[in-house]
Amino acid sequence: MKESVRRKETVLPVLEATFSAFDRAIGELRPRFRVEEIGVLTFVSRGIARVKGLPTVRSGELLLFSGNIPGIAFNTDLEEIGVVLLDQGGSLGAGSLVRRTGRVLDVPVGEVLIGRVIDPQGRVLDSEGPLRSTRRHPIEKAAPAILDRLPVTVPLETGLKVIDALIPIGRGQRELILGDRQTGKTAIAVDTMINQRGKDVICIYCAIGKRGSAVAKVVADLRQYGAMDHSIVVVATEEHPPGLQFTAPYAAMTIAEFFMARGRDVLVVFDDLTRHARAYRELSLLLRRPPGREAFPGDIFYVHSRLLERSTHLKEELRGGSVTALPVVETEAQNISAYIPTNLISITDGQIYLSPDLFQKGVLPAVDVGRSVSRVGGKTQFHAYRAVAGDLRLAYSQFVELEAFARFGTRLDEETKKTLERGRRVREVLKQPQYSPMKVSEHIAVLLAVNEGLLDDLPLEEVAGVERKICQAVTGQLPGLCERIERGGKLTREDREAILGEARAIPGIREARQEWGG
Repeated sequence: MKESVRRKETVLPVLEATFSAFDRAIGELRPRFRVEEIGVLTFVSRGIARVKGLPTVRSGELLLFSGNIPGIAFNTDLEEIGVVLLDQGGSLGAGSLVRRTGRVLDVPVGEVLIGRVIDPQGRVLDSEGPLRSTRRHPIEKAAPAILDRLPVTVPLETGLKVIDALIPIGRGQRELILGDRQTGKTAIAVDTMINQRGKDVICIYCAIGKRGSAVAKVVADLRQYGAMDHSIVVVATEEHPPGLQFTAPYAAMTIAEFFMARGRDVLVVFDDLTRHARAYRELSLLLRRPPGREAFPGDIFYVHSRLLERSTHLKEELRGGSVTALPVVETEAQNISAYIPTNLISITDGQIYLSPDLFQKGVLPAVDVGRSVSRVGGKTQFHAYRAVAGDLRLAYSQFVELEAFARFGTRLDEETKKTLERGRRVREVLKQPQYSPMKVSEHIAVLLAVNEGLLDDLPLEEVAGVERKICQAVTGQLPGLCERIERGGKLTREDREAILGEARAIPGIREARQEWGG
């Protein structure tokens, strides 16, 4: 009895204090009403939906369907709203409710993304745990103003001789990679990303509409060669909805702009914009937008231009960062004058064309020098390249034409024969296996040797072996010169003689010169 009385004496004051605090909270409560627009789903199909209601919705606004399935308001007609779904809509049905979010689609940004594989919404696709990023930026953003940009003058080294010597790319440039399927477009992009190791360049690989196995191979290659330490992969495969494929490149560009605004140099690969255009065409036709040429909507040019114009080199007052874009586009039957390729050629600052004929002949990378161009040109090249490869592009193009005409002739003069032999060795030197980017000093040594005719007397099958020996000799015997070339120093006459002296001492070249009396 005493225990129950004692318990009441201790519990009652606590209950009285709790109820009094509750009464005070109710008395101070001032409920606020929030007006929320709710629409009704009337139609759903693969990748799109139609909604009635939401009278004040804005174009591009993010909407949420039942089950938190996101969508973007594309068509804002008086009668209904056309919505692009960003997830599989199999669980949706007519009559479902749709809510506004009052914001646009955004993506996580920050250093935590480096080394990760995500989709355009920021969902993790690798096995390394959740993202620890609270900062998100909208995927759509206006391009930097003209007065905020600087000329492109700093080279972006790809590690590929044929590109760095003949079709140079600069940081802040937009260089298109185009060619038929299975000609090595992705291989060039991946080699360029691998070559940025140790160069303080962040790489972003954006896969659009590709097979999941192909994307997995690219990620595995980047990991194997140590490129994922400075890379981010944004993935929207062919299994994803077309809406997610459409938003993928804008999400990748937003991530790149975050680093550019902090003074970093970024390389973005869009692989590829042909599938991006097809995804946008599919969405536009399903939403009953008027079709134009090849059934693409009339604003397809603007879709790509507003993306690629965001890549630039900012002025020093804005920290001097840069975004270099390497968009990839697929041609059919070598037709570079098709609708999407010509659009992108007119937007970008040059193109690298990969020829299926060269690919079939084993000339890899299969870059057609005559149909490739860099509109920035030698402004981004090291001085050593301009001194060694200045006339190489013209001479090589002339060799290709001369070789085609020589097939019809039976008797050639000695000068023509020498030109053909030199050209064949230049072509052999420009070959390069995948995953083996080379240093600038190695490029210079090999190109200088072939320009001076040191390889003219070698059989074609021995050129690759002698080339490796030249690279080893120059990097091993002339480390100071190589370091100066890597920093962009000038190539003097003494430097040329030193490199040629090491090349002439190579056993294969020495024996060939002695045999021919050189």
